[in-house]
Amino acid sequence: MANLIDGKAVAATVRGEVARGVLAFRERHGRVPGLHVVLAGEDPASAVYVRGKEKAAGEAGIAGEVHRLAADVTEAALLGLVRDLNQDDRVDGILVQLPLPAGIRAEKVLAAIDPKKDVDGFHAVSVGALWSGQPGLVPCTPRGCIRLLDHAGIVLEGARAVIVGRSTIVGKPVAALLLARHATVTIAHSKSRDLPAICREADVLVAAVGKPNMIGAEFVKPGAAVIDVGVNRLADGKLTGDVDFARVAPIAGAITPVPGGVGPMTIAMLLDNTLLAATARAAT
Repeated sequence: MANLIDGKAVAATVRGEVARGVLAFRERHGRVPGLHVVLAGEDPASAVYVRGKEKAAGEAGIAGEVHRLAADVTEAALLGLVRDLNQDDRVDGILVQLPLPAGIRAEKVLAAIDPKKDVDGFHAVSVGALWSGQPGLVPCTPRGCIRLLDHAGIVLEGARAVIVGRSTIVGKPVAALLLARHATVTIAHSKSRDLPAICREADVLVAAVGKPNMIGAEFVKPGAAVIDVGVNRLADGKLTGDVDFARVAPIAGAITPVPGGVGPMTIAMLLDNTLLAATARAAT
């Protein structure tokens, strides 16, 4: 049976590190880092996510505010709020919760965020910094994946890594982070031929495709480390990942569960990104 990678425990460690870092930041600069979240509309899942972020930030000692906007907010008004937050010295991190209401171009709103405050790591400047090896803010979920692999003692240098999914939020940034750690990386997707055979080459397999239980035993090399980024709600209300855990766990060397694996790491790394952004801004 695979070694279970406990994302809740690792996330708790990260949140403790951030809380101590916030105290040190306050002692040095006379204030605490500030995280501001923009929530437009009434998407139930987004509301739950934002409440979790708000609670975690408060527990870590991070200041901030959730800007709750009506579903009929205009794109111009939303862009105006982002500009105000960019100019506010109390704000170190800006996060615009997706999805946005119909009629608002998410790419335009994200592009308006000051890259120095882009704690989601989605701005084109942040993406360019990641791929060119320059300092910058990195998307939270991919950072969490790497932290979990390190926690599990997985040697990335020289490892063959396969990522199933090519999104700009997870798949591509995970690939960049793995390349930076000297892994040999393949990004696979829905158009890849003989996907199981590609995945069976992986020492590290990252599933980020959004299809419940898609990755079965035939996708996994014995002893591989499997990181399941997927969060899918089934008809009975239960959560499951992209990996068929029951079939894959007996084969893998290490595996993340769903829930309790990658999920808790996303908020933990958001807090860490906020502290990193505040520290970088204070140094300029």
